[in-house]
Amino acid sequence: MPRPEVLEDIKSAESDADDIVAEAEEDREQRLSEARKRADEIRSEAEEEARELKEQRLEEAREDIEAERNRILEEGEADREQLEALAEENEEDAVAYAVEQFEEAVHAQT
Repeated sequence: MPRPEVLEDIKSAESDADDIVAEAEEDREQRLSEARKRADEIRSEAEEEARELKEQRLEEAREDIEAERNRILEEGEADREQLEALAEENEEDAVAYAVEQFEEAVHAQT
């Protein structure tokens, strides 16, 4: 093969190699771009799921707190009713005791 043809073949091979490398770099950049985009989508989905889970847990906690609050209020109401009943039972004794103490105080002064 004459020298100019060899040189032309080498230049052609180098050009082909440059084209292959450029094509490979474009393919790499495209794949990286797609991977970044997919990673962003996955991150967004995970954040949305986390938000939903947080809201669900907060709602469950609110429901639990409300149930506990109602239980405490019911217990307090029952205790109040019990104390009122006990006070009513002791009302006569308390009045009698107060009258007795008053009478003793009046007799002590006379």
